[in-house]
Amino acid sequence: QVRLVESGGNSVQAGGSLILSCEVSGYTYHDYLLAWFRQPPGKARAAVAAIDSDNSADYSDSARGRFAISKDNAKKTLYLRMTDLKPEDTAVYYCAADIVGRKYRGQGTQVTVSS
Repeated sequence: QVRLVESGGNSVQAGGSLILSCEVSGYTYHDYLLAWFRQPPGKARAAVAAIDSDNSADYSDSARGRFAISKDNAKKTLYLRMTDLKPEDTAVYYCAADIVGRKYRGQGTQVTVSS
């Protein structure tokens, strides 16, 4: 059973930084895609960043240059380092995994950025 558990969400001032973590357990495959999504209040969920098993990363336009996705294979943990946070980054952040074609998602962690 694949399980994803996010942590690290918090309330911060604009311009601040946060690091989100996502512990991924229950799989042994070496071909996968891990990603962060977010859902702002009243809006649809959208992709923020993704990283594959070869460490190739991609970002949304709003995240590029401010956010960095990374993973620690030994700890099976996915990270999202967020800097220069803006009020529009306020959202529930979810980590997600696509493992041999099956998709999984965590329960989310709240990030609130105040101006």
